[in-house]
Amino acid sequence: MTEALDAQKLFSGVVKAEGADALNEANLTAWMQDNVEGFEGPLEVFKFAGGQSNPTYKIVAKSGSYVLRRKPFGPLLPSAHAVDREFKAINGLYPTGFPVARPYGLCTDDAVIGSWFYVMGMVEGRTIWDGAMPGADPEFRRQTYYAMIDTLAALHNTDVEAAGLADYGKPGNYFGRQVDRWTKQYRLSETEHMPVMEKLIEFLPATLPPQTRTSVVHGDYRIDNMIFAPNAPKVVAVLDWELSTLGDPLADFTYVAMAWVTDNGGRSGVQDVDRKALGIPELDEVVARYCAATGREGVPDMNWYFAYNFFRLAGIIQGIKKRVIDGTANSAHAKEMSERVSPLAETAWRFAEKAGA
Repeated sequence: MTEALDAQKLFSGVVKAEGADALNEANLTAWMQDNVEGFEGPLEVFKFAGGQSNPTYKIVAKSGSYVLRRKPFGPLLPSAHAVDREFKAINGLYPTGFPVARPYGLCTDDAVIGSWFYVMGMVEGRTIWDGAMPGADPEFRRQTYYAMIDTLAALHNTDVEAAGLADYGKPGNYFGRQVDRWTKQYRLSETEHMPVMEKLIEFLPATLPPQTRTSVVHGDYRIDNMIFAPNAPKVVAVLDWELSTLGDPLADFTYVAMAWVTDNGGRSGVQDVDRKALGIPELDEVVARYCAATGREGVPDMNWYFAYNFFRLAGIIQGIKKRVIDGTANSAHAKEMSERVSPLAETAWRFAEKAGA
């Protein structure tokens, strides 16, 4: 069996929510009756196998299927797992026609199921875990990649005032604030001294690129964080808005571009696959398409942005590593992921050197 199939199997499907994952179904039923338009019980709760940060559940009821996302139980880092921010993002974007699930309600009362949560509609379709898209034909792959880039451009072209998201983040200096934030998060979850992370913590804030635009930024935009139509190269919902804010749209674009500098390993990377044979567009084609859709003349040298993105990923995975050590990690895949901190930091530094470090 290939690693690609492993990823598809590991992260797909649902299991009955039991033990530590169980929710208080009586409380949840009462809350949904009061807060979810058209809801009709009884309900059954399943947990999605995929995802690492905010536990995600499928609620099957007489009135249909819903998705619930909650904060993890136990002590959390400040500003992490902000389900209220996720809800605000999809609640603002849904009426604009941008592809997100229908938002139903946010609960900030821990007494209902033990943590904050929100409920949204279940969007049926395909999740693509493997960027090589095994089994697809080349033209379908190409159009799928274009759909992913076009949808990102649509997000960055969204009028933040019209979406009610003008106060969703601070204006300007996005990368400065992000470098500071991920440095702090890394420090809070540091488990050992890593000289390469120290070099990045010194280099990145001293070399920040200028910010020329502000838009809604998703923060984790990649091929496996969206749902595609069952039989068409079309994005029907973008998921996982936990890291979204107002910021520099180049953060999202350079993050999705990381697929072209990351080996596949059954996940979103396409650096080491035969892109021409598979029909996957080259990075310069993707840059041109994104720039045409957003009215840009081009994008700056991406090496600094790649260094930042790999540094940020190292910080996120370090948080997971700390939770593994503390025994509060949410996923069976967490331990395996936690071993990726050092390689991510080394990769970040290689790009920092290309950017002039």
